Amino acid sequence: MTPQDIVAKVGEQIGTSPWVEISQERINQFAEATGDHQFIHVNEEAAKMTPFGGTIAHGFLTLSMIPYLSAEADLPKPDGIKMAVNYGGNKTRFINPVKSGKKIRGHWKLLEMTEKRPGQWQQTVEITIEIEGEEKPALICEWMTMFFV
Repeated sequence: MTPQDIVAKVGEQIGTSPWVEISQERINQFAEATGDHQFIHVNEEAAKMTPFGGTIAHGFLTLSMIPYLSAEADLPKPDGIKMAVNYGGNKTRFINPVKSGKKIRGHWKLLEMTEKRPGQWQQTVEITIEIEGEEKPALICEWMTMFFV
């Protein structure tokens, strides 16, 4: 797809990923990697006493799933792409916690696709991470990626 073809999709939903389970094992591994061992994430007995009734994923774990979910969503990419890099985020809101054992998936809406320099395109998308069986999403963020073609 040419960058101009992608520009024509501004305002549209451009992809949805498959469902992925957020297991307690994944939560524990994230706690080890980040050093964030707050009981709400890793102590199943103590977490039962909270309003959530059990452990929940770190918000940053949910956010960190975006690259994996993106790869699985088969999102449109510019023809002749040499590389893509994360450029940053404008907004991130953690709306609803992901309980251990729940499944999540991502939805992408294209907000902007702009050529910054010849062969360098900046894409801004709104990503909503949905929780299976829940009305409210886990998070909504506005994310930018730089494509080099």
